[in-house]
Amino acid sequence: MKLLISGFTLASALLTASVARSHCQLPCGIYDDNARVQSMLEDAETIQKTVILINENSGKSDAQSSNQLARSIANKESHAQSIIDTISDYFLTQRVKASQDDYTERLKKHHAVITASMKAKQNSDPQHVTELKENIIELVEYYPEHKH
Repeated sequence: MKLLISGFTLASALLTASVARSHCQLPCGIYDDNARVQSMLEDAETIQKTVILINENSGKSDAQSSNQLARSIANKESHAQSIIDTISDYFLTQRVKASQDDYTERLKKHHAVITASMKAKQNSDPQHVTELKENIIELVEYYPEHKH
């Protein structure tokens, strides 16, 4: 019985462990690259909305504004990090390959997304979010939507 509980506990831990949005690094063959690009665009939209909230609540001293400011900053940083993780843990490790004819160009475009996401994470300037979204959109040519 103890082994079953231990096995169940291990299985539960594995199933409930933090799930990387960037899929896995196993050759499972289950990929939807365009969905990841769209997810990064959703993250960028969220960053854009939180930047607006941050700018609206900055300088206010009431408790609700301070609370919203703290939550917005945390949210913005979380979504920016999610983009960075998706590019580095999924695209750069599994989709951008040195054997591709346009490897250098792909690498530059993916790196531009990471850099723009880092800037959006560190700042509350809407221009950084605009640049982030533009850089993500440039990846769509590599990962078009597949019609099933």
